[in-house]
Amino acid sequence: MNSALRLLAFLALLAPLAWAAPPLPTVTVYKSPSCGCCGKWVEHMKLSGFPVVTVDTENVAAHKARLGVPLAMGSCHTAEVGGYLVEGHVPAADVKRLLSEKPRARGLVSPGMPASAPGMDDPRRIPYEILLVGKDGRTTSYARH
Repeated sequence: MNSALRLLAFLALLAPLAWAAPPLPTVTVYKSPSCGCCGKWVEHMKLSGFPVVTVDTENVAAHKARLGVPLAMGSCHTAEVGGYLVEGHVPAADVKRLLSEKPRARGLVSPGMPASAPGMDDPRRIPYEILLVGKDGRTTSYARH
């Protein structure tokens, strides 16, 4: 095989690596050690390709305050990824969109515990909304499910 063909064969082997998506950043999740739905959301994130570090704590509220979760927008767990907060049962696809678009914002919230959100597992399709939290703490609609 001449050197030109060897070079082409080598480049053909490398081509898929050049097109591969960059790895997703690690999601750090702060949750109560006894919360089952939080564990299910962690599994949802892992199945969607995110590496996840779980921090069991009895003081999730301290992390909500530190990250700037607006009052009345809380849920059972709080996470941070790529410099953003992710509050509650936000679908992984919305987190991926956030990381792709990189808005000037604090992050995403899924207020309360929507029954059909990831990790809650209600088989019915009960509509819920994901909100984007701006740097000023105001929220706007980001996604509807």
